[in-house]
Amino acid sequence: MFGISFSELLLVGLVALLVLGPERLPGAARTAGLWIGRLKRSFNAIKMEVEREIGADDIRRQLHNEHILHMEEHAKRILNPQKPEPTSQASSETPTTPAAAASPQTAAPTPSEPPQPPRAP
Repeated sequence: MFGISFSELLLVGLVALLVLGPERLPGAARTAGLWIGRLKRSFNAIKMEVEREIGADDIRRQLHNEHILHMEEHAKRILNPQKPEPTSQASSETPTTPAAAASPQTAAPTPSEPPQPPRAP
């Protein structure tokens, strides 16, 4: 993990033996092992919490994007309604004057109900 070779670990152990002595070295190694275990558990707990928060943010973002997509589709349906196919009677009623042909009157239908925003979980 840190790029420490066996010879470097052996050197650290030898220095620790010389500094601490043979009586205190086992207790110091046990204490160091306990602290390292606590640090690993703490880092793993923090990592899991961050991943859980990121997952919750992704879900919120996805719900928000789905809501925006639904609103866009609703707006497209309002602005571009499906027109029925012209019948033979409708084709005979085409405007004959240039002014009537240049200004077609199309009105966008009003929505019956505005879309509701998504509920927060």
